Amino acid sequence: MNQHDLRPTLDQLDSDGAIREAASRVNGHTRAAFLRRTGAFVGGSLFAAGVVPNLALAASTGDVAILNYALTLEYLEAAFYKEAVAKAALSGETKRFAQVVADHEAAHVDALKQTLGSKAVKKPAFDFKGTTGDQATFEKTAMVLEDTGVKAYLGQAGNIKAEAVLKAAASILPVEARHAAWIANIMRGQPAPAAFEPAATMDEVLQAVKDTGFLSGAASASPGSPVGAQPRMTG
Repeated sequence: MNQHDLRPTLDQLDSDGAIREAASRVNGHTRAAFLRRTGAFVGGSLFAAGVVPNLALAASTGDVAILNYALTLEYLEAAFYKEAVAKAALSGETKRFAQVVADHEAAHVDALKQTLGSKAVKKPAFDFKGTTGDQATFEKTAMVLEDTGVKAYLGQAGNIKAEAVLKAAASILPVEARHAAWIANIMRGQPAPAAFEPAATMDEVLQAVKDTGFLSGAASASPGSPVGAQPRMTG
């Protein structure tokens, strides 16, 4: 069996009919083109990386808000690791961790923006206050960010309505958990400290991010705000 045989079909991905329901809202060749693009995206290499088709038309308002919430966290993590790599103050396993995770988080941002399409919130401005330029401080901050990311995705899993959106989030959650275990191991901590992982609510996570002081340019809009608004991070 080759790799292509392992990729799900559109029927398998869209078992609840969300994608086809979106397609039914348009007519003729436009509907056909929508389904062709979706099928090609599912069958292509991007799906193998955990990406799902653009579901902006099919996803519920709640799912869009959750995806934008996740995108905001991924913006934060991607910017943090990108800056750490650029400053070149890290060494050894910590340096390798930062380089690998920077690529992962950038891929998460791209995937979520592709999924949301025009409904994606804008990237906020960040000020990491020197935490990316000192190895010990970087490690402690990375540990907090990765733990927060795991709790955030876990906290929203039960609130997602569309199966395809859930699969997209579920493909990111274990990667964030692996990041957390990796940085914990680097810091000589316990990579798997408990048998069960606690979740966190959206408000708890947004408050935690606010408390870092890293956000320096976000307006007071909710995570599900229309295009052009910044995601709310002020509780």
